[in-house]
Amino acid sequence: MAESERCYYSVLGLHKQASATEIRHAYRKLALKWHPDRWMKDPVVAGQAKTQFQHIQEAYSVLSDKGKKRVYDAGMLGFLGDDDDEGFCDFMQEMILMMENVRSQPQLKK
Repeated sequence: MAESERCYYSVLGLHKQASATEIRHAYRKLALKWHPDRWMKDPVVAGQAKTQFQHIQEAYSVLSDKGKKRVYDAGMLGFLGDDDDEGFCDFMQEMILMMENVRSQPQLKK
């Protein structure tokens, strides 16, 4: 799986319906396990720990933010950049809500 295609739920060992509490708990557990300071004495594992810790932090930063999580769940996180402001995230959330509303309305047959 490519770097940009990594499943944040898998990184944290969660299912897609995980609550905010479950997300926070999984993050804390994995962050303690893979924190680079913990592996400084073992240079072989230190590099892997740093990479793993970065993945964990990235997953948590998205899944712990309601707006980013909604955009991620819709498969549109790739449209957001690291420096995007809240306005664009709000816009994407609004678009997702509109699409969900259209999907949930009964379709009229012609």
